[in-house]
Amino acid sequence: MNKNEFIDRVADLSSMSKADATRAVDAVFDAITAALKKGDDVRLVGFGTFSAAKRKAREGRNPRTGETIHIPPSTQPKFSPGKGLKDALN
Repeated sequence: MNKNEFIDRVADLSSMSKADATRAVDAVFDAITAALKKGDDVRLVGFGTFSAAKRKAREGRNPRTGETIHIPPSTQPKFSPGKGLKDALN
């Protein structure tokens, strides 16, 4: 399912117009992104938790040349599914 299909599904399930569903989905994604940028976790009970994990700088290797390269520190998004989501899939 891509974003447009997701928006269509939200519109159908909530009896919203497609334009309203688009704004709602974008608002949810923006709110999650803003919270993660601030360093907060987003806990949606029954669904899961979005968090940001910091990765340290490290040395890596270019697989073609074998040359050592520096990989800078970064922050990566993480998602941990909640019990409700796990139970729904099993």
